[in-house]
Amino acid sequence: MALFVVRHHHAAERCPAQDPYTGAMLLNHLSRPNVRQHGVQIRGEAVVQGEHTLYLIVEASDEDRLREFMQPFQMAGSVDIYPASTCAGVVASGGCAAAIPVSEFVLALDPEQACQQAIEAGLVVHRAHPLNGETSIPDLLGGVVMPNAHFYVRNHFQIPHLDPPTFRLTVGGLVERPLSLSLQDLHNMRSQTLIVTLECAGNGRTLFDPPIEGEKWNLGAVSTAEWTGVPLVEVLDRAGIRTGAREVLFRGAGGGQVEGHSGPIRFERSLQLDHARDADLLPAYAMNGEPLPIQHGYPVRLVVPSWYAVASVKWLTEIEIIDRPFAGYYQVDKCRYEWEREGQCVREPVTLQRVRALITEPGPNHEVRCGELAIRGVAWSGAAPIARVEVRVGGGSWQEARLVSERKRHSWQWWELVTRVEEPGVVTLRARATDLAGRTQPERAEWNRLGYGNNTIHEVLVRIA
Repeated sequence: MALFVVRHHHAAERCPAQDPYTGAMLLNHLSRPNVRQHGVQIRGEAVVQGEHTLYLIVEASDEDRLREFMQPFQMAGSVDIYPASTCAGVVASGGCAAAIPVSEFVLALDPEQACQQAIEAGLVVHRAHPLNGETSIPDLLGGVVMPNAHFYVRNHFQIPHLDPPTFRLTVGGLVERPLSLSLQDLHNMRSQTLIVTLECAGNGRTLFDPPIEGEKWNLGAVSTAEWTGVPLVEVLDRAGIRTGAREVLFRGAGGGQVEGHSGPIRFERSLQLDHARDADLLPAYAMNGEPLPIQHGYPVRLVVPSWYAVASVKWLTEIEIIDRPFAGYYQVDKCRYEWEREGQCVREPVTLQRVRALITEPGPNHEVRCGELAIRGVAWSGAAPIARVEVRVGGGSWQEARLVSERKRHSWQWWELVTRVEEPGVVTLRARATDLAGRTQPERAEWNRLGYGNNTIHEVLVRIA
């Protein structure tokens, strides 16, 4: 269905609303049951006061059908029809006169539709194409897992729209038995369910100073879900790993143009073989008890617990066992820390999530009453479960918060501190986490060129009244 804006104008002396019978006839013509019979859908209507002009926002299969529907108005005056787009469509296209982008590899979800869904779900959209949106801090409040619609979205290319009946996950390279697994094949294998927090390595990028190019993530590029799938080790064992294998390469269906490459590339990441055989790695096909949403990798995505989410390849279609370190774009050009130390460029791969605590309540600049103050939040670390969270109110000493529920290996930990504030004014709340591996949040994370891993101690200003 295409979108159109319709403008109808008539002379004052020919205003059909002056005749109650003609006016009623036009109202019936615009009624939803009659509109459906004509194969169109009215999304909005308005009459300009005193100007005898009607505007409609209409979806129709084509302009000819729409003109046929508008015939009763044509008899009363003029009808102008303009091809249109939504604001989301214009932004996703890159301009009012630009065409919607087309995927170079596979059929892709309409970028306008994907963007509109993210906005309606309440995500903070940073880019409409490719779609990138973070979870708002208020939405982080709540239970163990994040509802699918509120889970942050990170994309480098368009969102592939794969056909489940024809989908295949292939396993090749240095294997004894190459595999081509359907979605049903995966469902028939032993399943495993894990609660895992995924975080974009660029989460908190906007907090670095000086500013860094890249997606302007604040602190909401993190969410937790219950993932269900097949233990990766069982897929690898079914294929049989041959001698000489060093790494397992994961290839997603998404792809496109990137800087420094003459042609389009696929999204690819690898893991060392020993890590790939970890019992907790999953090619997942369900999220929070439902089939994976398309924006989160439907029909299958890799879930690599405790690592930054770039390793959890979405729309997974190929697994290849290789005999060398993989040197793809998202392995060596991106997703690496880069520091300048003593005149030398030092580079390290982005792997484990750094330890971090967020204050989710009260929110920034909220006003609270003197007296009892409840401070709540969430903490996580890729290296180990959270050992403790400490909170500092203004210039006071650090106070240890209470951890809510049991410690978890791969997912965030809720915490709370109930304290008292007796003096009105603006107060800074600070929270820092320490994990069982002894890692603690720094006062200020070290600046790096691509803006990864910013786990600076979180601060929130509140007003005490």
